[in-house]
Amino acid sequence: MTKAATYEIDVVKSKVSKIATVDFENLVFGRTFTDHMFYCDYVDGKWQQPKIVPYGPMSFEPSARVFHYGQAVFEGMKAYKDDDGRVFLFRPEENHARINKSAARLAIPEFPKEYFFEGLTTLVDLDKEWIQPGKGNSLYIRPFVIATEPAISASPASTYRFMIICSPAKAYYTGGVKVLFAEKYSRSANGGVGFAKAAGNYAAQFYPTALAQNKGFQQIIWTDASTHEYLEEAGTMNIFFRINDTLLTAPTSDRILDGVTRKSVIQLAKDSNVKVEVRPVSVKEIKQAAKDGSLKEIFGAGTAAVISPISAFEHGGDVFELELTNDSYAAFFKEKMLNIQHNLADDPYGWRYEI
Repeated sequence: MTKAATYEIDVVKSKVSKIATVDFENLVFGRTFTDHMFYCDYVDGKWQQPKIVPYGPMSFEPSARVFHYGQAVFEGMKAYKDDDGRVFLFRPEENHARINKSAARLAIPEFPKEYFFEGLTTLVDLDKEWIQPGKGNSLYIRPFVIATEPAISASPASTYRFMIICSPAKAYYTGGVKVLFAEKYSRSANGGVGFAKAAGNYAAQFYPTALAQNKGFQQIIWTDASTHEYLEEAGTMNIFFRINDTLLTAPTSDRILDGVTRKSVIQLAKDSNVKVEVRPVSVKEIKQAAKDGSLKEIFGAGTAAVISPISAFEHGGDVFELELTNDSYAAFFKEKMLNIQHNLADDPYGWRYEI
């Protein structure tokens, strides 16, 4: 992939690194952050000089619009290090395009591509020692933008801050994930912001997910808001169903996030001669397949989780356990994905982006 043109960034390096204090074998996802962060302010109708500074607290007025009207969108992406110390991003142009698509839906100004790529690559290169080599290890990267204007009138802000922070990561989920199929609560509705990575989408999931967790389930697979008859996506993942040897997943819409990992799995499946059907998937169909034995697997796909097998699901009081298969599609596609991401296999798609 061709790199973007260099754009000057003001860089202030941290005087002392925190890396020696980090236990990389026992990381809790999203709790440890690298030495530096990137930010850029939008003022007077344009993005200002981008900056990289030591990671730390920032001050915002209590009246900043993000606190009152939720103008906030974000992305999730990762950097990987191979055994030779080379560092790669995975399909970063998709993340840039999607954060701007999300921003536009929330009336936030789009962030320039040259700022995004130069800020991203400079920041990751500066903190590359935080990336541990080996499968399962990565640097989770969180670009986000918030409304900073100090005003509480209900209208879009005139000032914003775009930021990128980084966190070393291991596996997001370990072991099989148990899920509930949603029957009452909804993640998104037609005409809403379900396709955007809006911060409020996730806040609205916390309560019903907590109810599910109290019943022993880790996640919810959300159903359509109108009828609750069709399965759409999980809280942090797009979702795939394997019936016999066919892979099913819901089509993207204004309710469903257009996941980068989802698109990658679909491409890998097609090129591996695995039949893929992108169509509405009904609760009734999946329950019947579980009963007659044709449902072989369910797995989630997302940046943080990569690919996570579902070990059981519940709906309407019916609980279905899914046995591990010897020819698991989840394991097969995860291996192919990780091999590309960690530079252990050829990348015929141009998905790797070297820092």
